Amino acid sequence: MSPAAEYLRPLLSVTPKIAVVLGSGLGAFADSLDDAQTIPYGDIPGWPQSTAVGHAGKLVVGSVDGIPVAALAGRAHLYEGYTAHQAVYGIRTLRELGVEAIILTNAAGGINRNYKPGDLVLISDHINLLGQNPLSGPNDVSLGPRFPDMSEAYDKSFRVIARTAGAQMGLTLAEGVYVAVPGPSYETPAEIRYMRTIGADLVGMSTVPETLAANHMGMKVLGISCVTNHAAGVIDQKLNHSEVLEVGERMKSTLIGLLRELCRKL
Repeated sequence: MSPAAEYLRPLLSVTPKIAVVLGSGLGAFADSLDDAQTIPYGDIPGWPQSTAVGHAGKLVVGSVDGIPVAALAGRAHLYEGYTAHQAVYGIRTLRELGVEAIILTNAAGGINRNYKPGDLVLISDHINLLGQNPLSGPNDVSLGPRFPDMSEAYDKSFRVIARTAGAQMGLTLAEGVYVAVPGPSYETPAEIRYMRTIGADLVGMSTVPETLAANHMGMKVLGISCVTNHAAGVIDQKLNHSEVLEVGERMKSTLIGLLRELCRKL
């Protein structure tokens, strides 16, 4: 057992079966959990610290209508200097603690011209342009196989449930392919044209390492992108992180409602 799991197991009053990772500006869901226990990442052995603006850096374990849920308010990114292995430390710890399904959220740029800021898009597949994979190096067979299948990295049945939950809230949830890049600089218009050509609808700087690690360990994954801005060159406008945080704040209540409903249904 990892040092983090050994530290957390006796502290937690419930054993979560589902977890939610909250992206830039999307952390308000963690504060909506009932009977919540909050543990700063700095208190957990080996857990990487969140340095990105809009990432609170805390593990919150509570419940949604009696269903035990773990929320990661903040994640580790490669652009912060972390390796792909460090970026998935929290995911692997959650699996040790008994989590079987995970919802990964992120703030993303919309490459698909049909997307607009504020749209919520279900991730159907991804493209890894990070240049790193958390499964590189010696394989721990206790976690999963050397060559895990990734033909359904984002669970189809979860996406059906999410679309149904969204419809009940009056939301039409599109599906799209997410491409992960290292960052921290935003993409150039030429890079966005390239990504559109290879089939990407959304672009961001996270999520893919977590998805790879979760699938390796047999966890089911649902990915949700909040489109916070048009990607570079889609419209004649420069990009800045404050826009990401502003859209996340505007979508706060909608995302909380969707995530709570998904915790009930998944």
